[in-house]
Amino acid sequence: MSAKPNLIVDLTFQFSLKIVRFTEELESKRKFNMANQLFRCGTSIGANVREAQGAESKIDFRHKCKIAYKEAEETEYWLLLCKYSENYPFEEAMHGDIQSIIKVLGKIISSTH
Repeated sequence: MSAKPNLIVDLTFQFSLKIVRFTEELESKRKFNMANQLFRCGTSIGANVREAQGAESKIDFRHKCKIAYKEAEETEYWLLLCKYSENYPFEEAMHGDIQSIIKVLGKIISSTH
């Protein structure tokens, strides 16, 4: 993690760790397709946010944050599928985390011109 505190970098890194743990739980229940989808989009959020930290311009920064935002929206979709599907685990706290990340990314995007 970065030496200097950065809210969105820290939030998305911690969320990625939760995604890793949650997808391992899905795999242990043989929910491989869901685990794969969630792992890919859920960890991509933090990877894109981290990449945005080294952006070449404000436009590049905003673009990478928009990608992270889209990945966060997709992650929320897969989490909700877990919630409303039979025999799938679901963690309400993770849903709250992704909603917070979406809000923070939305504010970053709207304030970056």
